[in-house]
Amino acid sequence: MPLAFESLGHGTVAFGFFNIETDLLLLEESFFFATDFCRAVEELCESEDDLPRVTLAGWHIEDPARRGDLHGAIAGIRLEGLIGETYRRWPFPRTRAGFRQQPECARHRDEVEEMLGRWAVPDAILLGVTDPRPVFTIGAVEFDATGFAALVAYVERGGMPRWRDETRPAWVQGMTDALSGTRCQPLAGIARRSKDL
Repeated sequence: MPLAFESLGHGTVAFGFFNIETDLLLLEESFFFATDFCRAVEELCESEDDLPRVTLAGWHIEDPARRGDLHGAIAGIRLEGLIGETYRRWPFPRTRAGFRQQPECARHRDEVEEMLGRWAVPDAILLGVTDPRPVFTIGAVEFDATGFAALVAYVERGGMPRWRDETRPAWVQGMTDALSGTRCQPLAGIARRSKDL
């Protein structure tokens, strides 16, 4: 379930997983896979640049009808757009106990990429540090260190429902380890901040 996060220039933005069977994340109108996000953060951590940047493969959907209605899709009554198609394929669990982000969610990537091809436009998303304060950028949205740490913490815990059995995928653990060991100054405090959130 996406949650509200505070950005620097865009106010409150929605970010997060929107279906427990896929690792696709949304950030407002942009979509990208959590596996790629975690690997991109690892790349930032390994960079020797003062303001490291990487390009994240993603998709963009401006039209709200093409994105779909998350709450309607969860209820099974509005299954339009990308979000609706994911819920037609993987309906919301019937029991509260079943509402957990699946550690194997990345296995459906090929199927989700086919869905994205029907609803979204490919987009190269800049992920990086763009200002020494630091300011973290994901596409057009900027976050301060606390805001970026909150996004990292969200992915680490598996979003709002949390990872099933608290089992983090290896790609999440890789990001966490990279953040804990980075010498990249802007990223050095993110691991500590994310644990406090």
